[in-house]
Amino acid sequence: MTEFPPPADQPDPAVPAKRGAFTRFLDGVEWLGNLLPHPVTLFALLALGIVLLSGLFGALGVAVVDPRPQGAPGVAEDGMIRAVSLMNGDGLRRIFTGLVDNFTSFAPLGVVLVAMLGVGVAEKSGLLSAAVRSMVLGAPPKLVTVAIVFAGIISNTASEVGYVVLIPLGGAIYYALGRHPLAGMAAAFAGVSGGYSANLLIGTIDPLLAGITQEAAQLIDPDYRVLATANWYFMVASTFLITAIGSLVSIYIVEPQLGKYDASKADPDILDDEMMKPLDASERKGLRWAGIAMLGVFALMALTLWPEWGVFRNPETGDRMDSPFFDGFVVWILIFFVVLGYAYGRAARTMKSDRDVIDAMAGALSSLGLYIVLVFFAAQFVAFFGWTNLGGITAVTGAQFLVDTGMTGPAVFFLFILLCAIINLSLGSASAQWAVTAPIFVPMLMLIGYSPEAIQAAYRIGDSTTNIITPMMSYFGLILAWATRYQKDLGVGTLIAMMLPYSMFFLAAWSVFFYLWTFILGLPVGPGSPTYYEG
Repeated sequence: MTEFPPPADQPDPAVPAKRGAFTRFLDGVEWLGNLLPHPVTLFALLALGIVLLSGLFGALGVAVVDPRPQGAPGVAEDGMIRAVSLMNGDGLRRIFTGLVDNFTSFAPLGVVLVAMLGVGVAEKSGLLSAAVRSMVLGAPPKLVTVAIVFAGIISNTASEVGYVVLIPLGGAIYYALGRHPLAGMAAAFAGVSGGYSANLLIGTIDPLLAGITQEAAQLIDPDYRVLATANWYFMVASTFLITAIGSLVSIYIVEPQLGKYDASKADPDILDDEMMKPLDASERKGLRWAGIAMLGVFALMALTLWPEWGVFRNPETGDRMDSPFFDGFVVWILIFFVVLGYAYGRAARTMKSDRDVIDAMAGALSSLGLYIVLVFFAAQFVAFFGWTNLGGITAVTGAQFLVDTGMTGPAVFFLFILLCAIINLSLGSASAQWAVTAPIFVPMLMLIGYSPEAIQAAYRIGDSTTNIITPMMSYFGLILAWATRYQKDLGVGTLIAMMLPYSMFFLAAWSVFFYLWTFILGLPVGPGSPTYYEG
Protein backbone atom coordinates (compact mmCIF):
# COMPACT_ATOMS: atom_id res chain seq x y z
CA MET A 1 0.00 0.00 0.00
CA THR A 2 1.34 3.41 -0.99
CA GLU A 3 1.89 5.78 1.91
CA PHE A 4 0.96 9.43 1.39
CA PRO A 5 2.71 12.17 3.37
CA PRO A 6 0.39 14.18 5.61
CA PRO A 7 -0.72 17.55 4.16
CA ALA A 8 1.09 20.60 5.46
CA ASP A 9 -2.00 21.96 7.16
CA GLN A 10 -2.55 18.78 9.18
CA PRO A 11 -1.15 18.35 12.72
CA ASP A 12 1.80 16.07 13.22
CA PRO A 13 0.37 12.68 14.29
CA ALA A 14 3.39 12.15 16.52
CA VAL A 15 2.28 15.06 18.70
CA PRO A 16 -0.59 14.14 21.03
CA ALA A 17 -3.72 16.15 20.28
CA LYS A 18 -5.21 18.24 23.02
CA ARG A 19 -8.06 16.32 24.64
CA GLY A 20 -11.18 18.33 25.36
CA ALA A 21 -13.74 17.74 28.08
CA PHE A 22 -16.10 15.89 25.76
CA THR A 23 -13.36 13.55 24.56
CA ARG A 24 -12.43 12.82 28.18
CA PHE A 25 -16.09 12.10 28.89
CA LEU A 26 -16.18 9.61 26.01
CA ASP A 27 -13.01 7.99 27.35
CA GLY A 28 -14.76 7.63 30.69
CA VAL A 29 -17.78 5.96 29.11
CA GLU A 30 -15.53 3.53 27.26
CA TRP A 31 -13.53 2.79 30.42
CA LEU A 32 -16.69 2.12 32.44
CA GLY A 33 -18.09 -0.08 29.70
CA ASN A 34 -14.90 -2.12 29.60
CA LEU A 35 -15.28 -2.86 33.31
CA LEU A 36 -18.40 -4.91 32.59
CA PRO A 37 -17.85 -8.64 32.10
CA HIS A 38 -18.97 -10.54 29.02
CA PRO A 39 -22.82 -10.60 28.74
CA VAL A 40 -22.82 -14.36 29.39
CA THR A 41 -20.79 -13.88 32.55
CA LEU A 42 -23.02 -10.94 33.50
CA PHE A 43 -26.19 -13.05 33.34
CA ALA A 44 -24.54 -15.87 35.26
CA LEU A 45 -23.55 -13.41 38.00
CA LEU A 46 -27.03 -11.85 37.99
CA ALA A 47 -28.64 -15.29 38.37
CA LEU A 48 -26.30 -16.11 41.25
CA GLY A 49 -27.00 -12.71 42.80
CA ILE A 50 -30.74 -13.35 42.68
CA VAL A 51 -30.27 -16.63 44.52
CA LEU A 52 -28.18 -14.96 47.26
CA LEU A 53 -30.52 -11.97 47.50
CA SER A 54 -33.55 -14.25 47.79
CA GLY A 55 -31.96 -15.94 50.78
CA LEU A 56 -31.44 -12.59 52.51
CA PHE A 57 -34.90 -11.21 51.70
CA GLY A 58 -36.55 -14.51 52.62
CA ALA A 59 -34.83 -14.51 55.99
CA LEU A 60 -35.93 -10.90 56.59
CA GLY A 61 -39.52 -11.72 55.61
CA VAL A 62 -39.72 -8.97 52.97
CA ALA A 63 -43.26 -8.62 51.58
CA VAL A 64 -45.52 -6.06 49.87
CA VAL A 65 -49.26 -5.82 49.32
CA ASP A 66 -50.31 -7.39 46.01
CA PRO A 67 -52.17 -4.74 43.97
CA ARG A 68 -54.04 -7.36 41.92
CA PRO A 69 -57.64 -8.28 42.83
CA GLN A 70 -58.13 -10.96 45.47
CA GLY A 71 -58.76 -14.30 43.80
CA ALA A 72 -56.97 -13.35 40.57
CA PRO A 73 -54.53 -15.95 39.17
CA GLY A 74 -51.27 -15.95 41.09
CA VAL A 75 -52.55 -13.86 44.04
CA ALA A 76 -51.84 -15.38 47.46
CA GLU A 77 -54.70 -15.94 49.91
CA ASP A 78 -53.39 -13.25 52.27
CA GLY A 79 -53.01 -10.75 49.41
CA MET A 80 -49.24 -10.37 49.90
CA ILE A 81 -46.22 -10.85 47.66
CA ARG A 82 -43.51 -12.44 49.78
CA ALA A 83 -39.85 -13.00 48.96
CA VAL A 84 -39.19 -16.70 48.34
CA SER A 85 -35.75 -18.00 49.27
CA LEU A 86 -33.83 -20.25 46.90
CA MET A 87 -31.12 -20.65 49.54
CA ASN A 88 -32.72 -23.69 51.15
CA GLY A 89 -33.48 -27.30 50.28
CA ASP A 90 -36.68 -26.56 48.37
CA GLY A 91 -35.07 -23.73 46.46
CA LEU A 92 -31.95 -25.66 45.49
CA ARG A 93 -34.04 -28.64 44.35
CA ARG A 94 -36.17 -26.32 42.23
CA ILE A 95 -33.07 -24.82 40.61
CA PHE A 96 -31.58 -28.24 39.90
CA THR A 97 -34.73 -29.75 38.38
CA GLY A 98 -35.84 -26.62 36.54
CA LEU A 99 -32.60 -25.62 34.83
CA VAL A 100 -33.34 -27.38 31.54
CA ASP A 101 -37.00 -26.34 31.41
CA ASN A 102 -36.03 -22.72 32.08
CA PHE A 103 -33.81 -22.85 29.01
CA THR A 104 -36.04 -24.75 26.58
CA SER A 105 -39.22 -22.86 27.53
CA PHE A 106 -37.62 -19.41 27.31
CA ALA A 107 -39.94 -17.66 24.84
CA PRO A 108 -37.36 -15.81 22.69
CA LEU A 109 -35.24 -18.89 21.97
CA GLY A 110 -37.56 -20.82 19.69
CA VAL A 111 -38.84 -17.85 17.70
CA VAL A 112 -35.33 -16.57 16.96
CA LEU A 113 -34.13 -20.00 15.84
CA VAL A 114 -37.13 -20.40 13.53
CA ALA A 115 -36.81 -16.89 12.07
CA MET A 116 -33.09 -17.33 11.45
CA LEU A 117 -33.74 -20.44 9.37
CA GLY A 118 -35.48 -18.21 6.82
CA VAL A 119 -33.11 -15.26 7.06
CA GLY A 120 -30.18 -17.63 6.51
CA VAL A 121 -31.61 -18.73 3.15
CA ALA A 122 -32.18 -15.14 2.01
CA GLU A 123 -28.69 -14.10 3.08
CA LYS A 124 -26.85 -17.12 1.64
CA SER A 125 -28.60 -16.84 -1.71
CA GLY A 126 -27.38 -13.24 -2.07
CA LEU A 127 -30.88 -11.76 -1.99
CA LEU A 128 -30.28 -9.42 0.93
CA SER A 129 -27.01 -8.07 -0.45
CA ALA A 130 -28.46 -7.56 -3.94
CA ALA A 131 -31.59 -5.86 -2.57
CA VAL A 132 -29.55 -3.37 -0.52
CA ARG A 133 -27.21 -2.60 -3.43
CA SER A 134 -30.13 -2.15 -5.78
CA MET A 135 -31.82 0.27 -3.43
CA VAL A 136 -28.75 2.44 -2.87
CA LEU A 137 -26.87 2.28 -6.17
CA GLY A 138 -30.05 2.96 -8.12
CA ALA A 139 -30.91 6.16 -6.25
CA PRO A 140 -30.54 9.59 -7.94
CA PRO A 141 -27.37 11.42 -6.75
CA LYS A 142 -29.40 14.09 -4.94
CA LEU A 143 -31.28 11.44 -2.99
CA VAL A 144 -28.35 9.14 -2.26
CA THR A 145 -28.20 10.14 1.43
CA VAL A 146 -31.91 9.49 1.88
CA ALA A 147 -31.55 6.14 0.09
CA ILE A 148 -28.61 5.11 2.29
CA VAL A 149 -30.38 5.94 5.57
CA PHE A 150 -33.62 4.29 4.41
CA ALA A 151 -31.80 1.17 3.20
CA GLY A 152 -30.01 0.97 6.55
CA ILE A 153 -33.32 0.93 8.40
CA ILE A 154 -34.83 -1.70 6.10
CA SER A 155 -31.70 -3.87 6.42
CA ASN A 156 -32.55 -4.35 10.10
CA THR A 157 -34.86 -7.17 9.05
CA ALA A 158 -31.58 -9.10 9.03
CA SER A 159 -29.20 -6.74 10.78
CA GLU A 160 -25.88 -8.29 9.74
CA VAL A 161 -26.33 -7.40 6.08
CA GLY A 162 -26.56 -3.74 7.04
CA TYR A 163 -23.38 -3.76 9.08
CA VAL A 164 -21.38 -5.95 6.72
CA VAL A 165 -22.60 -4.61 3.35
CA LEU A 166 -24.37 -1.26 3.62
CA ILE A 167 -22.04 0.72 5.93
CA PRO A 168 -18.88 0.14 3.86
CA LEU A 169 -21.00 0.60 0.73
CA GLY A 170 -22.10 4.04 1.99
CA GLY A 171 -18.47 5.11 2.31
CA ALA A 172 -17.57 3.75 -1.13
CA ILE A 173 -20.50 5.55 -2.80
CA TYR A 174 -19.63 8.90 -1.21
CA TYR A 175 -15.97 8.42 -2.16
CA ALA A 176 -16.93 7.73 -5.78
CA LEU A 177 -19.16 10.84 -5.82
CA GLY A 178 -16.32 13.05 -4.53
CA ARG A 179 -17.96 13.51 -1.12
CA HIS A 180 -16.50 12.69 2.27
CA PRO A 181 -16.69 8.89 2.61
CA LEU A 182 -17.02 9.05 6.39
CA ALA A 183 -20.25 11.02 5.92
CA GLY A 184 -21.60 8.17 3.78
CA MET A 185 -20.61 5.62 6.41
CA ALA A 186 -22.16 7.77 9.13
CA ALA A 187 -25.47 7.99 7.24
CA ALA A 188 -25.55 4.22 6.78
CA PHE A 189 -24.54 3.58 10.40
CA ALA A 190 -27.28 5.93 11.59
CA GLY A 191 -29.89 4.01 9.63
CA VAL A 192 -28.68 0.51 10.42
CA SER A 193 -27.98 0.95 14.12
CA GLY A 194 -29.53 4.25 15.25
CA GLY A 195 -32.77 3.32 13.51
CA TYR A 196 -32.63 -0.26 14.72
CA SER A 197 -36.22 -0.23 15.99
CA ALA A 198 -37.77 1.33 12.90
CA ASN A 199 -38.74 -0.82 9.93
CA LEU A 200 -41.45 -1.59 7.42
CA LEU A 201 -41.08 -5.32 8.02
CA ILE A 202 -41.01 -7.61 11.03
CA GLY A 203 -37.49 -8.90 11.67
CA THR A 204 -35.77 -11.37 13.95
CA ILE A 205 -35.46 -8.85 16.81
CA ASP A 206 -39.25 -8.41 17.06
CA PRO A 207 -40.19 -11.90 18.25
CA LEU A 208 -37.08 -11.90 20.46
CA LEU A 209 -38.06 -8.73 22.33
CA ALA A 210 -41.74 -9.71 22.39
CA GLY A 211 -40.83 -12.97 24.09
CA ILE A 212 -38.81 -11.19 26.77
CA THR A 213 -41.61 -8.65 27.28
CA GLN A 214 -44.16 -11.45 27.62
CA GLU A 215 -42.04 -13.20 30.24
CA ALA A 216 -41.83 -9.94 32.21
CA ALA A 217 -45.53 -9.12 31.83
CA GLN A 218 -46.48 -12.54 33.16
CA LEU A 219 -44.94 -11.61 36.50
CA ILE A 220 -48.09 -9.48 36.88
CA ASP A 221 -50.54 -11.21 34.53
CA PRO A 222 -49.70 -14.91 33.99
CA ASP A 223 -51.93 -15.15 30.90
CA TYR A 224 -50.64 -12.05 29.13
CA ARG A 225 -49.38 -12.52 25.57
CA VAL A 226 -47.20 -10.18 23.52
CA LEU A 227 -47.15 -10.67 19.75
CA ALA A 228 -44.13 -10.30 17.48
CA THR A 229 -46.09 -7.54 15.72
CA ALA A 230 -46.61 -5.63 18.99
CA ASN A 231 -44.84 -2.47 17.73
CA TRP A 232 -45.38 -2.80 13.99
CA TYR A 233 -47.51 0.34 13.40
CA PHE A 234 -45.15 2.54 15.36
CA MET A 235 -42.12 0.99 13.64
CA VAL A 236 -43.53 1.72 10.17
CA ALA A 237 -44.22 5.36 11.04
CA SER A 238 -40.82 5.67 12.72
CA THR A 239 -39.10 4.50 9.52
CA PHE A 240 -39.99 7.74 7.75
CA LEU A 241 -39.21 9.88 10.80
CA ILE A 242 -35.73 8.39 11.23
CA THR A 243 -35.06 8.53 7.48
CA ALA A 244 -35.88 12.25 7.44
CA ILE A 245 -33.91 13.12 10.59
CA GLY A 246 -30.93 10.95 9.64
CA SER A 247 -30.76 12.53 6.18
CA LEU A 248 -31.02 16.10 7.49
CA VAL A 249 -28.37 15.54 10.17
CA SER A 250 -26.08 13.96 7.57
CA ILE A 251 -26.47 16.74 5.02
CA TYR A 252 -26.56 19.80 7.26
CA ILE A 253 -24.47 18.84 10.31
CA VAL A 254 -22.15 15.84 9.88
CA GLU A 255 -20.92 16.34 6.32
CA PRO A 256 -20.20 20.09 6.73
CA GLN A 257 -18.32 19.39 9.98
CA LEU A 258 -16.15 16.79 8.26
CA GLY A 259 -15.27 19.29 5.53
CA LYS A 260 -13.50 18.52 2.29
CA TYR A 261 -12.05 15.02 2.18
CA ASP A 262 -8.29 14.61 2.02
CA ALA A 263 -7.80 11.55 -0.19
CA SER A 264 -4.19 11.16 0.94
CA LYS A 265 -5.49 9.70 4.20
CA ALA A 266 -7.15 6.77 2.43
CA ASP A 267 -6.09 3.31 1.46
CA PRO A 268 -5.66 3.55 -2.35
CA ASP A 269 -7.26 0.14 -2.81
CA ILE A 270 -10.56 0.98 -1.13
CA LEU A 271 -12.58 0.99 -4.33
CA ASP A 272 -11.47 -2.47 -5.47
CA ASP A 273 -14.27 -4.16 -3.54
CA GLU A 274 -17.14 -6.06 -5.14
CA MET A 275 -19.70 -3.99 -3.22
CA MET A 276 -19.55 -1.03 -5.65
CA LYS A 277 -20.17 -3.28 -8.65
CA PRO A 278 -23.60 -2.67 -10.25
CA LEU A 279 -26.05 -5.54 -10.29
CA ASP A 280 -25.37 -7.98 -13.10
CA ALA A 281 -28.02 -9.64 -15.28
CA SER A 282 -28.36 -12.70 -13.05
CA GLU A 283 -28.83 -10.58 -9.92
CA ARG A 284 -31.48 -8.43 -11.61
CA LYS A 285 -33.26 -11.57 -12.76
CA GLY A 286 -33.08 -12.95 -9.24
CA LEU A 287 -34.63 -9.79 -7.80
CA ARG A 288 -37.46 -9.91 -10.32
CA TRP A 289 -38.30 -13.49 -9.35
CA ALA A 290 -37.97 -12.62 -5.66
CA GLY A 291 -40.47 -9.79 -6.23
CA ILE A 292 -42.92 -12.20 -7.87
CA ALA A 293 -42.43 -14.63 -4.98
CA MET A 294 -43.06 -11.81 -2.48
CA LEU A 295 -46.40 -11.01 -4.14
CA GLY A 296 -47.29 -14.70 -3.92
CA VAL A 297 -46.47 -14.86 -0.19
CA PHE A 298 -48.46 -11.68 0.51
CA ALA A 299 -51.42 -13.10 -1.44
CA LEU A 300 -51.27 -16.31 0.59
CA MET A 301 -51.12 -14.33 3.83
CA ALA A 302 -54.17 -12.30 2.79
CA LEU A 303 -56.14 -15.43 1.87
CA THR A 304 -55.54 -16.96 5.29
CA LEU A 305 -56.61 -13.86 7.21
CA TRP A 306 -58.86 -11.48 5.26
CA PRO A 307 -61.85 -13.57 4.04
CA GLU A 308 -64.53 -14.66 6.47
CA TRP A 309 -63.41 -18.25 5.89
CA GLY A 310 -59.72 -17.40 6.47
CA VAL A 311 -58.13 -20.42 8.13
CA PHE A 312 -55.91 -18.33 10.42
CA ARG A 313 -58.62 -16.09 11.82
CA ASN A 314 -59.68 -16.73 15.41
CA PRO A 315 -61.81 -19.91 15.08
CA GLU A 316 -64.08 -18.88 17.96
CA THR A 317 -64.57 -15.15 17.43
CA GLY A 318 -63.48 -14.63 13.82
CA ASP A 319 -61.15 -11.85 14.99
CA ARG A 320 -58.18 -11.01 12.80
CA MET A 321 -55.90 -9.47 15.44
CA ASP A 322 -56.30 -11.99 18.26
CA SER A 323 -55.76 -14.87 15.90
CA PRO A 324 -53.40 -17.74 14.99
CA PHE A 325 -52.14 -15.54 12.13
CA PHE A 326 -50.36 -13.17 14.51
CA ASP A 327 -49.74 -15.71 17.26
CA GLY A 328 -47.63 -17.67 14.77
CA PHE A 329 -46.24 -14.71 12.84
CA VAL A 330 -42.70 -16.01 13.18
CA VAL A 331 -43.71 -18.84 10.81
CA TRP A 332 -44.61 -16.22 8.20
CA ILE A 333 -41.14 -14.71 8.66
CA LEU A 334 -39.68 -18.16 7.97
CA ILE A 335 -41.85 -18.71 4.88
CA PHE A 336 -41.23 -15.20 3.55
CA PHE A 337 -37.44 -15.42 3.59
CA VAL A 338 -37.21 -19.06 2.48
CA VAL A 339 -39.50 -18.52 -0.52
CA LEU A 340 -37.93 -15.21 -1.58
CA GLY A 341 -34.39 -16.43 -0.95
CA TYR A 342 -34.89 -19.64 -2.91
CA ALA A 343 -36.67 -17.84 -5.77
CA TYR A 344 -33.76 -15.41 -6.01
CA GLY A 345 -31.17 -18.18 -5.71
CA ARG A 346 -32.70 -20.30 -8.45
CA ALA A 347 -32.99 -17.36 -10.85
CA ALA A 348 -29.50 -16.00 -10.03
CA ARG A 349 -28.07 -19.54 -9.98
CA THR A 350 -26.69 -19.19 -6.47
CA MET A 351 -28.90 -22.05 -5.28
CA LYS A 352 -29.38 -25.20 -7.31
CA SER A 353 -31.01 -27.72 -5.01
CA ASP A 354 -32.60 -28.34 -1.64
CA ARG A 355 -29.10 -29.06 -0.31
CA ASP A 356 -28.17 -25.39 -0.77
CA VAL A 357 -31.24 -24.35 1.25
CA ILE A 358 -30.37 -26.80 4.01
CA ASP A 359 -26.74 -25.62 4.10
CA ALA A 360 -27.92 -22.01 4.34
CA MET A 361 -30.21 -22.84 7.26
CA ALA A 362 -27.45 -24.79 9.00
CA GLY A 363 -25.02 -21.92 8.48
CA ALA A 364 -27.47 -19.43 9.98
CA LEU A 365 -27.97 -21.54 13.09
CA SER A 366 -24.26 -22.27 13.45
CA SER A 367 -23.68 -18.53 13.82
CA LEU A 368 -25.99 -18.44 16.85
CA GLY A 369 -23.78 -20.45 19.19
CA LEU A 370 -22.93 -17.49 21.41
CA TYR A 371 -26.56 -16.34 21.44
CA ILE A 372 -27.73 -19.78 22.62
CA VAL A 373 -25.17 -19.76 25.43
CA LEU A 374 -26.30 -16.28 26.44
CA VAL A 375 -29.97 -17.36 26.40
CA PHE A 376 -29.23 -20.27 28.73
CA PHE A 377 -28.02 -17.95 31.48
CA ALA A 378 -30.54 -15.19 30.68
CA ALA A 379 -33.35 -17.75 31.01
CA GLN A 380 -32.10 -18.77 34.46
CA PHE A 381 -31.95 -15.15 35.58
CA VAL A 382 -35.52 -14.45 34.41
CA ALA A 383 -36.85 -17.67 35.95
CA PHE A 384 -35.11 -17.08 39.30
CA PHE A 385 -36.39 -13.50 39.32
CA GLY A 386 -39.94 -14.81 38.95
CA TRP A 387 -39.63 -17.69 41.42
CA THR A 388 -38.29 -15.50 44.19
CA ASN A 389 -41.02 -12.84 43.73
CA LEU A 390 -38.27 -10.22 43.68
CA GLY A 391 -39.61 -9.00 40.34
CA GLY A 392 -43.06 -8.45 41.78
CA ILE A 393 -41.70 -6.80 44.93
CA THR A 394 -39.46 -4.49 42.90
CA ALA A 395 -42.33 -3.59 40.57
CA VAL A 396 -44.78 -2.82 43.36
CA THR A 397 -42.19 -0.80 45.29
CA GLY A 398 -41.17 1.13 42.19
CA ALA A 399 -44.76 1.74 41.14
CA GLN A 400 -45.58 3.01 44.61
CA PHE A 401 -42.60 5.35 44.43
CA LEU A 402 -43.88 6.74 41.13
CA VAL A 403 -47.34 7.21 42.66
CA ASP A 404 -45.93 8.89 45.77
CA THR A 405 -43.86 11.30 43.65
CA GLY A 406 -46.68 11.93 41.20
CA MET A 407 -44.69 10.47 38.25
CA THR A 408 -47.51 8.34 36.86
CA GLY A 409 -48.50 10.42 33.84
CA PRO A 410 -47.35 9.76 30.28
CA ALA A 411 -44.33 12.03 30.84
CA VAL A 412 -42.78 9.17 32.83
CA PHE A 413 -41.88 7.62 29.48
CA PHE A 414 -39.42 10.44 28.73
CA LEU A 415 -37.48 9.45 31.85
CA PHE A 416 -37.79 5.76 31.00
CA ILE A 417 -36.50 6.24 27.43
CA LEU A 418 -33.58 8.34 28.67
CA LEU A 419 -32.69 5.72 31.29
CA CYS A 420 -32.73 2.95 28.65
CA ALA A 421 -30.50 5.06 26.41
CA ILE A 422 -27.98 5.53 29.22
CA ILE A 423 -27.98 1.83 30.16
CA ASN A 424 -27.38 0.98 26.51
CA LEU A 425 -24.04 2.80 26.59
CA SER A 426 -22.62 0.01 28.74
CA LEU A 427 -24.79 -2.95 27.70
CA GLY A 428 -25.01 -2.76 23.92
CA SER A 429 -27.04 -5.88 23.13
CA ALA A 430 -30.76 -5.11 22.73
CA SER A 431 -31.82 -8.56 23.93
CA ALA A 432 -29.32 -8.68 26.80
CA GLN A 433 -30.33 -5.25 28.08
CA TRP A 434 -34.05 -5.97 27.82
CA ALA A 435 -33.69 -9.36 29.51
CA VAL A 436 -32.16 -7.56 32.49
CA THR A 437 -34.44 -4.52 32.64
CA ALA A 438 -37.79 -5.87 31.40
CA PRO A 439 -38.56 -7.89 34.58
CA ILE A 440 -38.24 -4.63 36.52
CA PHE A 441 -39.75 -1.94 34.28
CA VAL A 442 -42.53 -3.86 32.53
CA PRO A 443 -44.32 -4.91 35.75
CA MET A 444 -43.61 -1.50 37.34
CA LEU A 445 -45.18 0.47 34.51
CA MET A 446 -48.00 -2.06 34.11
CA LEU A 447 -48.97 -1.39 37.71
CA ILE A 448 -49.47 2.30 36.98
CA GLY A 449 -51.59 1.49 33.95
CA TYR A 450 -49.43 1.13 30.82
CA SER A 451 -49.40 -1.86 28.46
CA PRO A 452 -46.33 -4.06 27.93
CA GLU A 453 -46.49 -3.30 24.20
CA ALA A 454 -46.22 0.46 24.75
CA ILE A 455 -43.45 -0.06 27.31
CA GLN A 456 -41.52 -2.20 24.82
CA ALA A 457 -41.89 0.46 22.10
CA ALA A 458 -40.49 3.09 24.43
CA TYR A 459 -37.60 0.83 25.43
CA ARG A 460 -36.67 0.30 21.80
CA ILE A 461 -36.29 4.05 21.27
CA GLY A 462 -33.78 4.34 24.11
CA ASP A 463 -31.95 1.20 23.04
CA SER A 464 -31.62 2.25 19.38
CA THR A 465 -30.60 5.86 19.72
CA THR A 466 -27.35 5.28 21.61
CA ASN A 467 -26.23 2.18 19.67
CA ILE A 468 -24.19 4.45 17.41
CA ILE A 469 -22.17 6.09 20.20
CA THR A 470 -21.22 3.15 22.38
CA PRO A 471 -18.10 1.01 21.85
CA MET A 472 -20.05 -1.77 23.59
CA MET A 473 -22.18 -2.28 20.45
CA SER A 474 -20.99 -5.58 18.96
CA TYR A 475 -20.27 -4.18 15.47
CA PHE A 476 -18.60 -0.97 16.62
CA GLY A 477 -15.11 -2.37 16.14
CA LEU A 478 -15.94 -3.56 12.63
CA ILE A 479 -17.23 -0.12 11.66
CA LEU A 480 -14.14 1.52 13.13
CA ALA A 481 -11.98 -0.81 11.03
CA TRP A 482 -13.88 0.13 7.86
CA ALA A 483 -13.60 3.84 8.68
CA THR A 484 -9.83 3.68 9.11
CA ARG A 485 -9.55 2.70 5.46
CA TYR A 486 -10.56 6.27 4.66
CA GLN A 487 -8.78 7.94 7.58
CA LYS A 488 -5.89 5.90 8.91
CA ASP A 489 -5.55 7.81 12.20
CA LEU A 490 -9.27 7.64 13.09
CA GLY A 491 -9.90 6.82 16.75
CA VAL A 492 -12.88 5.72 18.81
CA GLY A 493 -13.53 9.24 20.08
CA THR A 494 -13.65 10.63 16.53
CA LEU A 495 -16.18 8.04 15.43
CA ILE A 496 -18.37 8.60 18.50
CA ALA A 497 -18.19 12.38 18.10
CA MET A 498 -19.21 12.03 14.44
CA MET A 499 -22.26 9.95 15.39
CA LEU A 500 -23.30 11.96 18.46
CA PRO A 501 -25.50 14.47 16.55
CA TYR A 502 -27.57 11.60 15.17
CA SER A 503 -27.97 10.13 18.65
CA MET A 504 -29.09 13.43 20.16
CA PHE A 505 -31.61 14.27 17.42
CA PHE A 506 -32.95 10.71 17.23
CA LEU A 507 -33.45 10.55 21.00
CA ALA A 508 -35.24 13.90 21.26
CA ALA A 509 -37.41 13.64 18.14
CA TRP A 510 -38.30 9.97 18.55
CA SER A 511 -39.31 10.45 22.20
CA VAL A 512 -41.60 13.33 21.28
CA PHE A 513 -42.99 11.33 18.37
CA PHE A 514 -43.78 8.42 20.72
CA TYR A 515 -45.60 10.78 23.09
CA LEU A 516 -47.62 12.29 20.24
CA TRP A 517 -48.41 8.91 18.70
CA THR A 518 -49.58 7.16 21.86
CA PHE A 519 -50.94 9.85 24.15
CA ILE A 520 -51.98 12.78 21.94
CA LEU A 521 -53.23 10.93 18.85
CA GLY A 522 -54.15 7.82 20.84
CA LEU A 523 -52.84 5.43 18.19
CA PRO A 524 -51.88 1.84 19.03
CA VAL A 525 -48.21 0.92 18.63
CA GLY A 526 -49.14 -2.30 16.86
CA PRO A 527 -51.97 -4.69 15.96
CA GLY A 528 -53.95 -5.46 19.08
CA SER A 529 -51.51 -3.38 21.16
CA PRO A 530 -53.30 -0.98 23.51
CA THR A 531 -51.53 1.91 25.17
CA TYR A 532 -53.02 1.24 28.58
CA TYR A 533 -53.14 -1.95 30.65
CA GLU A 534 -56.46 -2.73 32.27
CA GLY A 535 -55.69 -5.94 34.09
